[in-house]
Amino acid sequence: MTWRRRYVLAVTTLAGLVSAVTGGWCLVSPRSFADRVDFPYHEHFLHDIGAFQLGIAAMLLLALIWRDALATALAGFTLAGGVHAVNHVIDLDHGGHAWQAWALAAAAVITAVALGLRVAALGYVLGEVRPAATPALARFARQKTVLLTTFRRDSTAGSTPVSIAVDGDRAYVRSFENAAKTRRLRANPAAEVAPSTARGTPTGTALPARMRRLDGAEHRRAGRLLAAKYPLLHGVLVPLAHRVLRAKTGRTVHFELLPAQPPAQPSERDARSAH
Repeated sequence: MTWRRRYVLAVTTLAGLVSAVTGGWCLVSPRSFADRVDFPYHEHFLHDIGAFQLGIAAMLLLALIWRDALATALAGFTLAGGVHAVNHVIDLDHGGHAWQAWALAAAAVITAVALGLRVAALGYVLGEVRPAATPALARFARQKTVLLTTFRRDSTAGSTPVSIAVDGDRAYVRSFENAAKTRRLRANPAAEVAPSTARGTPTGTALPARMRRLDGAEHRRAGRLLAAKYPLLHGVLVPLAHRVLRAKTGRTVHFELLPAQPPAQPSERDARSAH
């Protein structure tokens, strides 16, 4: 990571945190904030400043992990609009009209629905999606969950829903040392991967693949790719769970997934020669 990128990330993080603290301060203790900044005190307007600051904070901090500008903007607007509507309900005795609170609440709900539709259109993947270099992996680039099927030496199959990160002509999945699929892959690198729901119900045809366990720099890079695509799940929650449960699950492992090459078809000339 270059110093320029570090600078941008640091400034964005700091601005988001300052906006969040300012917004919370205005909402929780508006008089204290007004006294601190020597600003004329008006409780409702300070509450609204807090709402807008929280919206700005959400957009800045989500921009660090979300790669879709529209979803990020909608999320910030939804948060600010929702808090703004609540302010009008709480501060109704300071002025305004009840219909204003209803109008603001409706706007927040409408925006929240738009956010949900946008997230669904993105396949519920808001992190970084790298392009696929092969048609076989293209359909998995934005796929949130896949059903990974691995095999024992005797061809007995076991299937597990997992996350996947595609990068060029290969993809990556994460497991842990003591998982059944890790043990099966240790004995047999053949696998199949199919798009699926979060619960593992297949939604498309399976792709035959070969799996290779990674270590060193390749292991760390696979972890970064998964964290970039799934900022909360694989950037925070899964690594934390693996760390807490390490005595039982063993350490985190990563596998490279390569589409299996189909068997070569004999050419017309080879077919004639065989006869």
